[in-house]
Amino acid sequence: MSDTATTASAPAGEPAPALGAPEPRQRRLTSRGPRKKRTSLVLQALMVLMVVYTLLPLYWLTVNATKSNGELFRSNGLWLGSEISLWDNIVTTVTYQDGIYLTWLFNTALYSVVGAVGATVICAWGGYALAKFDFPAKRLVRAIVFGAITIPATALAVPTFLLFAELGITNTRLSIIVPALVSPFGLYLMTVFAAASIPDSLLDAAKIDGANAWTTFWRVSFRLMAPGFATVLLFNLVHTWNNYFLPLIMLNDPSLYPLTVGLNQLNNQVTTGANLEPVYNVVLTGSLLAVVPLIASFLFLQRYWQSGLAAGSVKQ
Repeated sequence: MSDTATTASAPAGEPAPALGAPEPRQRRLTSRGPRKKRTSLVLQALMVLMVVYTLLPLYWLTVNATKSNGELFRSNGLWLGSEISLWDNIVTTVTYQDGIYLTWLFNTALYSVVGAVGATVICAWGGYALAKFDFPAKRLVRAIVFGAITIPATALAVPTFLLFAELGITNTRLSIIVPALVSPFGLYLMTVFAAASIPDSLLDAAKIDGANAWTTFWRVSFRLMAPGFATVLLFNLVHTWNNYFLPLIMLNDPSLYPLTVGLNQLNNQVTTGANLEPVYNVVLTGSLLAVVPLIASFLFLQRYWQSGLAAGSVKQ
């Protein structure tokens, strides 16, 4: 009786589904399950490979910074040696050549902090203006900014050197700080963030209350732009801290070197002098110490950085 009812309820021209058989939609969902699971496993495996690829150099650096020069060549490069010499290596690094490493560390911090903060403030001003003000040739300015993003920084290093040589400021700290103040990518990010995070109605309310453009920016707009400011600050800080090619061609005084150039000079130096003692432990430990401030910056600015990247992704 039930079979007859099922057959009668099926539309004309279509075969009636067998009893207990899944519906077509259920069959499709069932067939997608194993395929989706396989895709998820592949993505997880790729993610694990990327994590290993990213962390392996840092692990290798950390492990080998704990070894003496002799242990570096006698032990496995991916495991600890018979003795932990990290503290001795740190002392040797900071006292090597009358503390030249500390001088390079100070130079790097100076170039990075002044350059990153200055560039981020300029990007905040420019991004706010491009996002919220109308002025002649605005589209042209935006096109120039977007086009400048595509130009590699290394392509501008030699022309910048020639220009600064004419001005007489090569081999000075200004020759590193001034180029660091220019960040087309940061300007682009701040333009997008200002357009997405600052309502025009809020600016109109500030004008009604009698606030001028400068007061409105610092007391109203800048607070809304704080996550984007932290994001651009972090990008500029990492870029300036890792800058190598520009200081290499701008500076010839070792007392002005940043860590990137100074450590490379030590790496190319086979001996330390008359005693012919290698300095591999100084290079490795110095490289490890140079990473610590960047990790601390990431941890400190992490919450602002994440919220800054997510801004504008959801329509309000």
